[in-house]
Amino acid sequence: MEIDSMTLQRMARSLVEISDATGLSVPFLRNEVRSKRLPVKRFGRRVLVLEEDLRDYLTRGSQGEDGLDNEEQKRD
Repeated sequence: MEIDSMTLQRMARSLVEISDATGLSVPFLRNEVRSKRLPVKRFGRRVLVLEEDLRDYLTRGSQGEDGLDNEEQKRD
């Protein structure tokens, strides 16, 4: 059975792939995962972000519980 690679869509990305695509650093992304602002799926040592979760995160931005992004929190 042959899979047509053009119809196979990527379902998840690694933090390195996200960093390359967005310009956000891997340490920053790891911190977002640790603080539970960026949801991940773990498969052994592999950490993946589902495409839908990545879209939601990028749309929402990095916001703390008070709704301020990291830059706004630093200024206050």
